[in-house]
Amino acid sequence: MKKAFAWLEGNGIAYTLHDYKKFGAPEDRVKAWIQQAGWEKVLNTKGKTFRDLPAGRQQGLNDAKAAALMTEFPSAIKRPVLENGKTLLLGFDEVTYRAALK
Repeated sequence: MKKAFAWLEGNGIAYTLHDYKKFGAPEDRVKAWIQQAGWEKVLNTKGKTFRDLPAGRQQGLNDAKAAALMTEFPSAIKRPVLENGKTLLLGFDEVTYRAALK
């Protein structure tokens, strides 16, 4: 997150932060992200939140189950999520940010 913020600020790109770990992730947004990128890219399966879930919650995921999981456990969403019009960026990668936002 810090790298993404620093990159945005260093390139003069204004942003609004919604801390979904603190304030939750609206179900409609989670579903829109899944529709655009696929739940496999939105869900952070390497993070502690996901790894600490019972095996039954981790297996057999589909769009609906993953959306429900991420709505219940917003910390399981890959961070940061950057929406810019029709652009959706998940995680921070400087090359990707530069191509999408410059």
